[in-house]
Amino acid sequence: MAEGYLKHLDSSWEVYSAGTRPANEVNPNAVKVMQEIGIDISSQFPKFADSYINEAFDYVITVCDNAKDTCPVFTGKVMHRLHIPFDDPADAVGTEEEVLAVYRRVRDEITKEFLKFYNSLKNS
Repeated sequence: MAEGYLKHLDSSWEVYSAGTRPANEVNPNAVKVMQEIGIDISSQFPKFADSYINEAFDYVITVCDNAKDTCPVFTGKVMHRLHIPFDDPADAVGTEEEVLAVYRRVRDEITKEFLKFYNSLKNS
């Protein structure tokens, strides 16, 4: 969701997303709640963070609560490392509506925090 939102904010940015334990496909609940705000992430696909460890990045941003501790060490040139934690909505349990409510909450938190991040870069 974070990748989709950042690409939506500024299409000139090169944004990559990867996980420490990626699923086989983007979670349909994530696709659904992002579509609710006009962002299509259905063509994205999960990738392993390990595939990027030697790359150079302006920013490496970890987002899940446990990712800061389990993320591989990026050995490429990284100018800034940030940790902006969010609950992993894939861990949500309950009825379909209860699970979607968690996805919507996390989506809204991502929107708020990454808009703040984006604005701080634009204003600096």
